[in-house]
Amino acid sequence: MPAGVSWPRYLRMFAASVLSMFAGAQVVHQYYRPDLTIPEVPPKPGELRTELLGLKERQTDSEKQ
Repeated sequence: MPAGVSWPRYLRMFAASVLSMFAGAQVVHQYYRPDLTIPEVPPKPGELRTELLGLKERQTDSEKQ
């Protein structure tokens, strides 16, 4: 018995942990929306720019006001 609990209880807790980890990863993936496109030519050093989609929208909204 691992960690002093029965095997069925251990396996249920392990399955719950793995499922919650996958669900959390999916939530983060949906929130940040990574850019999965592959450019034809790699950018030169210093040219690569990354942005958060929500941050850009908030900045343009604050500039309008």
